[in-house]
Amino acid sequence: MAATPDQAYRPILEAMATLQSSADRAQKTQAHDFLDKFQKSTDAWTTTHAILQNDAAPPESKLFAATTLKSKIVYDLHQLPAETLIPLRDSILSLLKTYRQGPGSRPIRTQLNVCLAGLAIQMIEWTDVVDTVMGALGNDPENLTCMLEFLRVLPEEVSEAAKYNLSDKEMENKVWELLENSAKKVLAILVQLGQQLPNASSNPELINCITSWTRELGAGPIVNSTLLELIFSGLKVDASFDAAVDCICNLVQETREVDESLDCIKVLYPKIISLRPSLAASAEDDIDSFRGYTRIFAETGEAWTVLIARMPKEFRELVETIAEVCARDPEREVIAITFNFWYELKNYLVLEIYMDARMQLADVYQTLVEIIIRHLRYPKPENGNEQDLFDGDRELEENFREFRHQIGDVLKDCCEVLGPEECLGKAFQQVQAWVTRYSASGAHTPSVQITDWQDLEAALFAMRAMGRMVPADEKTVVPQIMSLLIQLPEHEKVRYAATLVLGRYTRWTARHPEYLEAELNYITSGFQGQSQDVERAAAMALKFFCQDCSQLLTSYLPILHPFYEKIAPNLPLQSLHEVTEGVAHVVAALPPNQIYDSLKMFCDPIVARLQQKALTANDEESKMAIAEQVRVLTHFVQYVNPMIEGDDNPMVRYWSSVFDVLAGILDRFLTFIPICERLARFFRSLILSYRTASAPLLGQLAPLLMRAFETSYEGCFLWASAAIIREFGDETEVGKQTVDATYEFLQAQCSTMLKILSQTAPREISDLIEDFFRLLADALMFHSTKMITNPTLLGVLFDAAYRSLDQQKSESLIAVLRFLRDLLAFGTEHPPFSSESGGATPVPVQETIKAMVRVKGEILAARILGGLMSDFPRDCIPDSSGVLLKMAELEGTNFNTWMQNTMALLPEGALAAKEIKKFLEEVNNSVTTSNYVSLRYSLQDFTNRYRRKNIAPRSKISGIRDD
Repeated sequence: MAATPDQAYRPILEAMATLQSSADRAQKTQAHDFLDKFQKSTDAWTTTHAILQNDAAPPESKLFAATTLKSKIVYDLHQLPAETLIPLRDSILSLLKTYRQGPGSRPIRTQLNVCLAGLAIQMIEWTDVVDTVMGALGNDPENLTCMLEFLRVLPEEVSEAAKYNLSDKEMENKVWELLENSAKKVLAILVQLGQQLPNASSNPELINCITSWTRELGAGPIVNSTLLELIFSGLKVDASFDAAVDCICNLVQETREVDESLDCIKVLYPKIISLRPSLAASAEDDIDSFRGYTRIFAETGEAWTVLIARMPKEFRELVETIAEVCARDPEREVIAITFNFWYELKNYLVLEIYMDARMQLADVYQTLVEIIIRHLRYPKPENGNEQDLFDGDRELEENFREFRHQIGDVLKDCCEVLGPEECLGKAFQQVQAWVTRYSASGAHTPSVQITDWQDLEAALFAMRAMGRMVPADEKTVVPQIMSLLIQLPEHEKVRYAATLVLGRYTRWTARHPEYLEAELNYITSGFQGQSQDVERAAAMALKFFCQDCSQLLTSYLPILHPFYEKIAPNLPLQSLHEVTEGVAHVVAALPPNQIYDSLKMFCDPIVARLQQKALTANDEESKMAIAEQVRVLTHFVQYVNPMIEGDDNPMVRYWSSVFDVLAGILDRFLTFIPICERLARFFRSLILSYRTASAPLLGQLAPLLMRAFETSYEGCFLWASAAIIREFGDETEVGKQTVDATYEFLQAQCSTMLKILSQTAPREISDLIEDFFRLLADALMFHSTKMITNPTLLGVLFDAAYRSLDQQKSESLIAVLRFLRDLLAFGTEHPPFSSESGGATPVPVQETIKAMVRVKGEILAARILGGLMSDFPRDCIPDSSGVLLKMAELEGTNFNTWMQNTMALLPEGALAAKEIKKFLEEVNNSVTTSNYVSLRYSLQDFTNRYRRKNIAPRSKISGIRDD
């Protein structure tokens, strides 16, 4: 007996139910895979219709069926005979009538309209799309929603027509037919509906339809029709408000080419400005409407910034209204929408040609500065608890901090328009006003606690935000600020803000040394245990102070050293590293003949602490303390590296004296990864900082890195090794003997790595593979001839690279692919870099690479093309294509064959035969004409299409995963 319709798709319903149940992960995965496989099958065409036509089917299964039908039309239309497409179209039109109304019908109706639009794009012979749909749906008022939604969906779907399997010519013709040729007809339909429908302005579907066609119609036809009044009237109705906002914003976007749109702008501007009272009214009690009106004004301002700059008097009210938004938003819920406008307008106003506009709008910007400073204020605690300003809401606190930094950028825009002195002066005036009130109130007596600090702190934050905008030679406002800051009353938030202000103006202090000592004393007093926040601010400020004022601070080193030794043991790690970095900059600023002693003065205690900790470190916490001390030492390696003439570099001499201590720690703690990583970074930084001057250390360092890698298998040692390969690979700088020794070191590291690869699956050592192939990339730069002409080494490295493609971590795959691309490039006349060969690839090297490609190219091409089509992450696509393009350049004829053979491996039905044929023809044409740009695009389009059809899950609804 034949199965009844519900029996035919019962497995679908059961799988859907499993996904929405509390079944275990394995069952849900099995259900998901079953549904995904179903979506790609030919049976899905009839089954989806059966579900959609069955009133008793659950709503979620109907939505799944509609979504599946959409994906079938997008990806699998080739599965249907051509004569079935018209019946399919008519069936969808019939289903649209079924789902024109009722609970749960809307998402299904939307999917069906996308199905219809997809058919319209792909059915070449269907040329009267709008007329057909109007004829089927337009005669019945109950179908109005269906018809409007189709008209809305159509241009949206056509804009994504590249996902359909059409030739460029077919796509061009369809875009013209469905959009350009239909635009006037659609406009007439919309105008007619706007006039005939009762309460048309309250119909969001109609307004959304206008929005969707705005790009095709342009602003002019809409602005000059009755639709404009309908759209603006929609703002008065809650149901259509959001749709009207979107539509107005889209209209305005279409007028960005202002010189071509002046007539439209003349009509739009007064209507938009007329919304200002509504903006003000909504600010009081309707945040959603306030947000909508803000969008209209802000996006209008962004679109017309050049007109504002040209005609500031005429468009001043628009700028004032956007500033009004900022002033009327005390809860800071919509103000961020205006930020981009202020940035865009600033970009014009700073140009000399718009100086007049800058002058005319200066007062608006002055007001804006005051508004911004008000918005920077911390809230006053409702419960009176100064220690918990956000009533325990950490997310609210974090959002406030983030907001302050965002609006700080607007303050910088104001500085560029008004000049930093004027903006800084406004902040300083608020500080002065606060100090005056504070002094007058008598609150400055020690027994009285500051409770109204918010205004003061906000002004200080504003000063900090503007710090980088203020020139180092400013002589009017900054001296007054510096004199006042260090005298402000004690309060945690005030000291924190004032300390960070000092840290932001260190470039200014470097030019005004008379303020240095007082500022330095203020900053260092922040380490006296007031609070962790103040301590962190002091550490950050001291770092910048030491960086920018390093020359001025060299005489303070005898004071800085005991201070550093006193505070270092008790600082949080981040603060410790910031202070150490700052001190290192001061040491680096010393004359060369004084560096050794100062470096020794600061680093000997650190090395001693390392030795002491190493003797007793038995648990993770104590071992981590060693790792962090190594990181502290690394700051001195990184920053104490001035250029010094001669062979005797005092920094290298010092590090040579402590090398044995560090090597001993590494040998002892080779099983503790953080120590390995910190020491590897130290050694790498040592090589990169002192470059060839570090040569005296190579005799100890290279064996240490070989031993460490051979024992630990940790990639950080390869990372450090790469620095040696890079810095000691040029014979003209270091001599042949050193280069030869470096190559032997490279071979030893390669030997260990190849041993690891022979024992371990690539997916288990992705990070190690990344480090190894980045090392090889450096090796190719300096030792390419030796590596490539060594047949044994070349073969095993190629095999290692091929095997290492069997993983899915982006960074690791990219390292392998780039190595392969560079390696193959040596088969051409011009190598990827010329450090070793001097600009041209030696002929023996070229021939060796070409011979290798001829032998092993097919398996590599198949693996990379297969990865592009299936399991390679998206960000590997450019480098994967780069390898294939290089292979095509080297072996064009063979490359075509390799592509054909790879296509033969595809599962039956994965792609239509004409798609495969089209791809192979494109490949052949590109290779024949040496058009590798075209080949790259063909590879990208083909693999993207294959992934969408066969790899990516077809649906994300009802709990179906998108892996």
